Amino acid sequence: MRVSLALAILAAMTSTALAGGGFDIVVPVRPGVPIIINGVDASYAVIESAMGLARNDSMVPTVYGGRPIDPVPNVGHYYPSLGRMPGYGRLEIEPPANRRLPQPAASYHESWSAHSAPLPAQSNVPVDPPPVIYAPQFNGPQRLPGPVPRPLRPRGP
Repeated sequence: MRVSLALAILAAMTSTALAGGGFDIVVPVRPGVPIIINGVDASYAVIESAMGLARNDSMVPTVYGGRPIDPVPNVGHYYPSLGRMPGYGRLEIEPPANRRLPQPAASYHESWSAHSAPLPAQSNVPVDPPPVIYAPQFNGPQRLPGPVPRPLRPRGP
């Protein structure tokens, strides 16, 4: 009876320890902002074999129920990096290199500065000197108040 109870407790402990390798459901924190994993919108999808802090190996996660995302933005804006012509607007034409250049613009220079007001003249002698200058008194080191310390006794050989 005791052996079977010990085996049941051991099996229950090991099964909870191995339960971390299942699947995860991705729930985005901000609505309207998709979570993209390997070109797939994984919002509200099931992720299998996702790596985390408890796993020491790197596995490619598998997304079940996600929607593939178009890598080219399919919006009504013009992105020059895509290499396509804009759908509307003026046509940009690069001018030839040997064209007649316009006259250069006139030079323009402007500067700003700031200065402090001049200080009044300083005299070397004070206007109203003190009549007597007192020097500090120093009578050597003073003993602190309290009991007189006993002299140190020599130690034995």
